[in-house]
Amino acid sequence: MALHLAEISSTVAPGAHAVLLLDQAGWHLSDKLDIPANITLMPLPPKCPELNPVENVWQYLRDNWLSNRVFRSYDDIVDHCCHAWNKLVAQPWTIMSIGLRDWAHQS
Repeated sequence: MALHLAEISSTVAPGAHAVLLLDQAGWHLSDKLDIPANITLMPLPPKCPELNPVENVWQYLRDNWLSNRVFRSYDDIVDHCCHAWNKLVAQPWTIMSIGLRDWAHQS
C-alpha cells in the first residue's frame, strides 16, 4: 500500500491534493502507513459495497467473463483474470458506466 500511495503521490500535479476513497481493509488504514502529504485517505463506511465502484467492476468481470467456469490450475485462473481485465480496459466507456451512480446525479 505504501508503494501504491507513493506512485499516486508522484502523479499528483504540483500544488494539487488527491483524495483517495478506499474501503476499510486493514492495510489501507494501518497506523504504520506513511501517507504522502499531497494525499488524504477517505475511508468508506463499513459494509457499503454500493459506495465502492471497484466492487461493481469485480461484479462486472464475474458476470461477463469469470463466472460458471472450472479452472484447471492457479495459472489458468490468473490467465482468465488477466484476459478479462484486459478486455475491460479496452472498453473505457464500459468502465465509466460501471462507476456511475444514477442516484448521485439526481437533483
